Formats: sequence, structure tokens, C-alpha cells
Amino acid sequence: MTAQSIHWGIAPIGWRNDDVPEIGAGNTLSHLLSDIVVAGFEGTEVGGFFPSADILKRELQLRKLRIAGQWFSSYLIRDGLEQVLPHFRAQCLYLQDVEASVIVISEQTYSVQGLDRDVFAQKPYFNDEEWDVLCGGLNELGKVAEEYGLKLVYHHHMGTGVQTAEEIERLMAGTDAAHVHLLYDTGHIYVSDGEYMSVLRQHIDRVRHVHFKDARLQVLSDCREQGRSFRDCFLSGMFTVPGDGCIDFSEAYDFLIAQGYSGWIVIEAEQDPDVAHPLEYALIARRYIDEQLLRSAAHHE
Repeated sequence: MTAQSIHWGIAPIGWRNDDVPEIGAGNTLSHLLSDIVVAGFEGTEVGGFFPSADILKRELQLRKLRIAGQWFSSYLIRDGLEQVLPHFRAQCLYLQDVEASVIVISEQTYSVQGLDRDVFAQKPYFNDEEWDVLCGGLNELGKVAEEYGLKLVYHHHMGTGVQTAEEIERLMAGTDAAHVHLLYDTGHIYVSDGEYMSVLRQHIDRVRHVHFKDARLQVLSDCREQGRSFRDCFLSGMFTVPGDGCIDFSEAYDFLIAQGYSGWIVIEAEQDPDVAHPLEYALIARRYIDEQLLRSAAHHE
């Protein structure tokens, strides 16, 4: 595999935030998609404000863009598989219609992601029975996703029960590799565990989707010391795009290429668009990719 097997996307969260809808509310779909074209990316993920599939497809076709996937909040532990399934199928149908590759899933039972709690010290934990419910449910949802031509990719995430390397390991060990895959997110594992390569090396065979998210070390340190909520962390600027923070993405990128990864790498950074101009930061990320990652990979080939 070579760098040509990678599709580069950028997530809508830099323009509009699903968890805090008032952030970036003035940024329209046309604005977002046109910025993505200007910045030289191939596509994006579906945001909560996106329109029906027929409208979205037309806007994408006009700009020659593609959809990589979309986030799905599961509550398998709280609600059970039967209650989750209808909502999951509806989202899979939508994603099939817009020709996406993956459905991104994160178990939100007990999550403090949207609460005013210390995201560093007050994350939830699952007991053995809850782990069994989660893993069994994910196996079934993975099979359902395949009916729609999608891969289920699990998103480890700050403030949830699957956040740390140890928890990711338990999830991977408890699920069927044929149906449950991993979304590897540099920013979330770095903020959680202080490093980001071990998870990638250990689970590369399960990785089917990637988020490249950077972090500002000083802001991260301040947020941890002050015990801030996830929302306050990203509004403070804890996350940023590659090339603007403390993570060196070349090691992760070179490893993905060397291991034959093919698929999407999506740039993602929860930021306040009134503070961090979305197009400006998209261009920062694009420049970093071109000058630091692609040029380095070409040199090694």
C-alpha cells in the first residue's frame, strides 16, 4: 500500500458542534462544504445539522466530495440492543444512501462527555456484566452495518467507559474482529493516556478508520489541573488540527502506510469557530499533511 490508498477528510466539528448547537450555528452546509473544497480535502463526516440524503448528495456531487461516515451514540448498556436497533438501522440506511464507508459508534451510557464534570477524574467505568452487554451488542450491530455495506468502527472517547488503552484492549478482546472494528483517534488517546502509538501498534489489524486530532499541551495541562469538563476543555482550545499542537503525526502516518492501511484519515478538532477560523485551520492542517506527511512518505518510498 502507498499514500494513494488514503482518503483525506476533515470533520464538520470545526464549523459546527453537535453537542453545543449554538457554536458555529451561522455556518451553513454550503459554507462548510465549500471550505472543504478550498482546503483541498476529499470529503467529510455527517454532522447533526446535515440535511436529508437527497439534498446532501446533490451538494456533494456539485463539489466532487464524499462522505466518510457518521457518529452514532449507542446506549446498549442502558437501553438494550432491541431499543438501539431501529435507530441504528435508520442511520445505516442514511449512510448507505450517501455512500459512506463506516458508521462510527460510541457507547454513551454513563458518559460525562456532555456534563459539567471533570472529564479527567470522573469518567465512568463498566462492570463485567455491562462489558458483556456492550460487546455482545456491538457484535450484532456490526453484522447489521454490513447489511448496508458499512463497517462499524468503535470510537474510544474521553469521558466514556471506553477511553483508555486498557479499556480499548478489553473491547477488542471481547468483540468479534470480523464485525467490530476500531476508529483510532490520536487526540483522544493522547489526552487520556499521554501517548498515542501503543494503541495503534497493538490494534492495527482492527483499525478501519482514523481521526488525526492534535492537542495543545499547555492547555491540556491547565484543563487537567483545573478539573474541567469536556466542553470547557475544547472551548479552551485543548484540541487543534495537526501542525498546531504537540503531536508528531509522522510516526502514526508512516506506521499506517507501512502496515497497508487503506481508507479515511479524517482531520478533527473540536474548536470554537469564532476563535479558531475553520477555513484557516483547515488550511493549516492541509499544509501540514502536504509538507510533513506526504513529502516524508514520498521520500521513504
